[in-house]
Amino acid sequence: MILDTNGIQKILPHRFPFLLVDAIVEMERLKHIVGIKNVTINEHFFQGHFPGKPIMPGVLIVEAMAQTGGLLLLQEVPDREKKLLYFVAIDDARFRRPVVPGDQLRLEVSVLTWRNTFCKLAGKATVGGELAAEATLMCKMVDRES
Repeated sequence: MILDTNGIQKILPHRFPFLLVDAIVEMERLKHIVGIKNVTINEHFFQGHFPGKPIMPGVLIVEAMAQTGGLLLLQEVPDREKKLLYFVAIDDARFRRPVVPGDQLRLEVSVLTWRNTFCKLAGKATVGGELAAEATLMCKMVDRES
């Protein structure tokens, strides 16, 4: 393991219940990162999505991919505590299988382009080697206001 929850929280501003990455298991600077999200029945969203048939919302799977990519990008920013990464677009999002309690999401994110404050990432989420979701994510780095 490269980063555990404590290491992740030193880089990302997200906190419970919105921190959706539990560990980083692979990382190649400026190129590729692999994160893990352990999906448990205790997740707050399962109360209403859906009672009796818990399924992780697709938008949260995409957010988990984005947070994983954010970890890769923010490692390269010396003053990262003064910056935030905002979503500006999501393209070609596809959801291939439900993600349910007990699943372990493997979040693989690769940098497609990175220019100044803009980045385009390719993300995919798998469970047991089976594709659960994929998307192209665009984000912009902005100054965090005090």
